[in-house]
Amino acid sequence: MDNIAGQKSGLSIVTHVATALLVLLWIIPTLGLLVTSFRDQDAISQTGWWRALQGAPQPYVLSIPVEGQRQIDGGTWVLETNIFEVAAADLPPSVVERRAVDAFGVSRLRGADTPAGETVETRQGVAVTIAADGSLRATAPEELSDLSIPVSLVAPPQMTVENYAEVLTDTTAEERAALREQGTTLDRLLFSDEALFGPFVNTLTVAIPATVIPIVIAAFAAYALAWMDFPGRGFLIAMVVGLLVVPLQLAFVPITIIHEWFGIGKSFLGIWLAHTGFGLPLAVYLLRNYMVGLPRDIIECAKVDGATDFEIFRKIVLPLSFPALASFAIFQFLWTWNDLLVASVFLPSNTESTVMTRFVVTSLLGSRGGEWHILAAAAFVMIAVPLVVFFTMQRYLVRGLLAGSVK
Repeated sequence: MDNIAGQKSGLSIVTHVATALLVLLWIIPTLGLLVTSFRDQDAISQTGWWRALQGAPQPYVLSIPVEGQRQIDGGTWVLETNIFEVAAADLPPSVVERRAVDAFGVSRLRGADTPAGETVETRQGVAVTIAADGSLRATAPEELSDLSIPVSLVAPPQMTVENYAEVLTDTTAEERAALREQGTTLDRLLFSDEALFGPFVNTLTVAIPATVIPIVIAAFAAYALAWMDFPGRGFLIAMVVGLLVVPLQLAFVPITIIHEWFGIGKSFLGIWLAHTGFGLPLAVYLLRNYMVGLPRDIIECAKVDGATDFEIFRKIVLPLSFPALASFAIFQFLWTWNDLLVASVFLPSNTESTVMTRFVVTSLLGSRGGEWHILAAAAFVMIAVPLVVFFTMQRYLVRGLLAGSVK
């Protein structure tokens, strides 16, 4: 029997499974990006992010001393040693301490192409075996004069914040040290032309006002459309709904001309007004739907007690409408934070006004497209603030979106 109390329907189970899959599809790439942003360039190119804690193989060419070889029955010469003991001076201490061999070879041209633990033979008949712990055994028909082995040794996992420091200042650790010795201040490093910190601040300068201004205007408009009776209210509501489907690209040329008439031009004020205009229809629609669903008895009792419309709006409607306000704030902030098109049209092209999306497209992807450690750090800087905003206010998202959908 279906729909029995206490039993989950098949549709409910499918919904939960689909939701879990969507969460995994979202979390796994984000986690991978976070881990990659802390790895150096060599580690990124050699192993996947899921192997970050296992360490990354590093190539070396070791000259193995052959003084310890001996001749056994049959005239075969044998050399048994450990590469981490005889070649410790040529290796970083962290690699020697790790004592892990990933692969080895017998030809510098081919490199380390044989997995640890297997045996490979040279053209001269020398058979070489290197175990994962560095134990080496070489057998040869004649006495060995020298032995040069290309190896791939596993280095300890190296997580560093240098990627973030480099992308935020556009300087390496050595360059920063030299500039500081020359008297260069931190703010000059952060706000240099090729540093990401300046566009990060510019993006905040655009996103915060462009989120707050439409919320303030839309809250007043939504209250008027929901609880005040005046001629043309139905027509205004229909216009708001109609503006939801108008492509914002149609308004670029008229708004640009109007900005020139008023002397606004390409500036932060211009992009604030543009984002406000583009976001108002959705804001008014969401807030009006939510406010209509508030209990009428509360509003009428307040009016009987002599409260004005402004007092009702400020003391009753606005606090009760916080879920809808938070819901729209998430959408508006994410849109303005990730915007490239509107910023390209309404902001000047100089470096002082560049936002992060434009900076990444024009600078990082253009000149540093192959430096994945820099791109990963820049990408996570871009998504860090939206993640904080979303997780802080996500509990209000569904309540705000579903406002007015059911009675």
